[in-house]
Amino acid sequence: MSTSKPEPGEKPKSRPKPPSGDNRRGAIAGLIIAIAILAIGWWLARDLTAASKMQDCLMSGRSNCNVIEPAR
Repeated sequence: MSTSKPEPGEKPKSRPKPPSGDNRRGAIAGLIIAIAILAIGWWLARDLTAASKMQDCLMSGRSNCNVIEPAR
């Protein structure tokens, strides 16, 4: 068996440093990117749904397909 004591004149082995905030920084960046992709996807889905409804209205032969929003 060998012992891990350093020889005289030899520097003792240093322990590995614990990871710094790099792991957390990467996770936060990934979370921000995921939220951005979800937001863009949600906006795109709503926009495409509205365009599809408008196209369905126009293809059915109607001439007044504008969206009427209720007064607030």
